[in-house]
Amino acid sequence: MKIFKQLAWFFKEQKKQYIFGISILFIIALLQLVPPYVIGKVVDAITNHSLTKVSLTQWMILLATVAILTYLGRYVWRLMIFGSDNLLQRTLRYRLFEHLTKMSSFFFQRYRTGDLMARATNDITAVQQVAGSGVLTLADSLLTGGTVILMMAISIDWKLTLIALLPMPLMALSTSILGKKLHSRFHEAQAAFSRLNDKTQESISGIKVTRTFGQEAEDIADFSKQAKDVVSKNVSVAKVDAMFDPVISIIVTLSFVLSIGFGSKFVSDGTLTVGQVVAFVNYLFLLVWPMLAFGFLYNIIQRGSASYDRITSLFDEKADIVDLPGAYTEPPQGDIEASIKSFSYPEEKVPALSDIAFTLRKGETLGIVGRTGAGKTTLLKLLLREYDQYEGEITFGGHRLQAYQLKVLHQAIGYVPQDQFLFSTSVLNNIRFGKPDASREEVKAVAKTVAVADDIEGFKAGYDTIVGERGVSLSGGQKQRLAIARALLMNPELLILDDALSAVDAKTEESILSNLKETRRNKTTIISAHRLSSVEHANLILVIDNGKVTSFGTHAELIAADGWYAAMYREQKLEERSEEDVD
Repeated sequence: MKIFKQLAWFFKEQKKQYIFGISILFIIALLQLVPPYVIGKVVDAITNHSLTKVSLTQWMILLATVAILTYLGRYVWRLMIFGSDNLLQRTLRYRLFEHLTKMSSFFFQRYRTGDLMARATNDITAVQQVAGSGVLTLADSLLTGGTVILMMAISIDWKLTLIALLPMPLMALSTSILGKKLHSRFHEAQAAFSRLNDKTQESISGIKVTRTFGQEAEDIADFSKQAKDVVSKNVSVAKVDAMFDPVISIIVTLSFVLSIGFGSKFVSDGTLTVGQVVAFVNYLFLLVWPMLAFGFLYNIIQRGSASYDRITSLFDEKADIVDLPGAYTEPPQGDIEASIKSFSYPEEKVPALSDIAFTLRKGETLGIVGRTGAGKTTLLKLLLREYDQYEGEITFGGHRLQAYQLKVLHQAIGYVPQDQFLFSTSVLNNIRFGKPDASREEVKAVAKTVAVADDIEGFKAGYDTIVGERGVSLSGGQKQRLAIARALLMNPELLILDDALSAVDAKTEESILSNLKETRRNKTTIISAHRLSSVEHANLILVIDNGKVTSFGTHAELIAADGWYAAMYREQKLEERSEEDVD
């Protein structure tokens, strides 16, 4: 019953609905006592030859009234109890989604998308069952079972009642044993379903790569293996689940055997009448549901408990990046200064960055270059406050990044990552994602700035063209330019481009950079790139290798120094000329 304690917060919020619903259940439990009582009286009247047309009509009217009241009552309690359990589902999903939006990148490295989706769907549904069917079966089994047993003991015979209840301890013991097995097996089944979700999401997202390498058969085989594991785990759950009804049925049968056997003896002894024994058996029929409900309850509780454990394990994960008390609520403006002594990723001992220092004046452009894996994107992640645990500090407008609320800091930054993400909506809505109220004219203006307007107008539906999931229907260059347009529309104080021009040709790149220089006067820009032409115009260029700044300066200064930057620049220029000759 631990799950009911864990959900106590919700039951307190919805106590009026639950109290009213359970009260109606209690009334229905009392009404259900009437038919067996009436049947017993009618049987005795028939046996004694005292049944009249008038008395039979009265009994029939009473039964009809009970049936109508029971029907109305069941309609009301369903609204109260099942309406509340749907509210729990909505509340948990909202809280979980809100919680996930606060998590850092490290969290999403440890939890895969399919697993999170499984917890947000199947597991929450299992918990919902506790607040609906679980509360119903608990209340109904206790109320109906309690009132029926009392009626059997008071109105008929307490001795026969005790005899009928002798098998009950066996039911409590068996359901407890089966419940424990069900809990562990259901937990394993949910984990297997999460893994299958992961596999499905990964396979669909990487379908192009799979086909390119001709690995369709291997991918299908891997999926089939995991699907079989899910089936195997769920069959294991079903085997335990299937044992509840037979066990309870055997116990119920024992109760009937004892009741009929000893009831017949009591009739022979003259202790009870035939009508009383018939009524007792009918009461015992009413007791079948509470017994079955007891088994259902264990099933629901164990499933819900296993799922709630999986959900709360996510809630137990604390956000790494939080707003400090008294944090600034105004977006930052001004110079950016960084002095990073050392930064290591969580659970990593080797520093990813060390001894990084620079000053970027408001309105200037910073270029960051280096080999793949040198630490360029890592530095940008610190500027975005994806990580706060590092030695040193970064200031923006004279205040440490941590001094600003995370929301207002991000309002001041337009970020275009290496892996651009586009939503399955129109081109127009993708561009104005960060500024939903932007006009179509504003969208067209930024589209021209990033040289994607002609491409968009060439689409069949223009700006209303629906983009496939993750931009699957667009080329790499189009996705990059749409992502830049999305960030640019916000007119951010700081624009960060993380290798965001790698998929466009040199002429398009030159056009975009020229437009950015014109439109972003007095605005700060940081460009991380492999292609050095992207940072030629920068006021300051950092060359990073193994997480350290190996050289810095303007383009001219770095060329004159004749180091890695100069060698790489000459090599790239040679490649460009070779490509032009081929064309």
